[in-house]
Amino acid sequence: MENNEIIVRIAHSGDGHYAEIITEEMASSAKARGTGIAKRSPDYIRTKMEEGKAVIAVTPNGDWVGFCYIEAWSHGKFVANSGLIVSPHFRGTGVATKIKEKVFQLSREKYPESKIFGLTTGLAVMKINSELGYKPVTYSELTDDEEFWKGCQSCVNYDILMAKGRKNCLCTGMLFDPAWDQEKKEKDAALTPGGQDTDSDGLAKGQHSNDHTGGSGHGHAATDLHGHEYAKKRRLREFATHFKLYERWLRFKAFSLLKRDKEENVTGGSSLGQRKKFFHLF
Repeated sequence: MENNEIIVRIAHSGDGHYAEIITEEMASSAKARGTGIAKRSPDYIRTKMEEGKAVIAVTPNGDWVGFCYIEAWSHGKFVANSGLIVSPHFRGTGVATKIKEKVFQLSREKYPESKIFGLTTGLAVMKINSELGYKPVTYSELTDDEEFWKGCQSCVNYDILMAKGRKNCLCTGMLFDPAWDQEKKEKDAALTPGGQDTDSDGLAKGQHSNDHTGGSGHGHAATDLHGHEYAKKRRLREFATHFKLYERWLRFKAFSLLKRDKEENVTGGSSLGQRKKFFHLF
């Protein structure tokens, strides 16, 4: 099925019958990857749907395709787009990107002042996040909400996370801060005569569009869209530039952390102090 035939929308209470297959696929996918995500019950997924804090993808015939939901932490200061999952039959179609874009937009609408973050071991998700404006960060820049970190207990690498003092693990932390957008707008305004915001070509927004539209309001919309696409492509180029570095780092980190953990299990374990000393190298 073509990507443009798949419907990606905000979930609602009428989607509750998909909850079981969603949670089953989440568990199955985590097991296959050898990593874990916070286990959620079908009732929890249904609640997210009823609250309008989830995005679902389905076919025109009603077959389930993919899902993702929103969780708020630290009294709304942080928001996580969690549980991204796509049915095996529809992987590789680009639908994961569409779901991430939709849930990111929904998060910005519901929590405009919140920082949006995520943890991932996959380069594909890192690529999508980079396109949306996320940046890799240290764990110290993420939420310190204990309830969030309890969700990691179902992951097979939880012991590594705790041995590292919750400062690092196999997952890479990524963050989007809405303040970054505001800072960019202020910077652009300062560089533009008259304090106008600029588009990707450095022109005042609507300037070149008005040349073609006779000054109609449609010029502004077209320029804003152009600027958004330009920024997205720029972030994609930046990610592509560092792709090999990200890939090598993820492999090195996984190899080092898992190798050390395996050695300690075989030898009966070294002292906690020695283990912490090793992990602080990363």
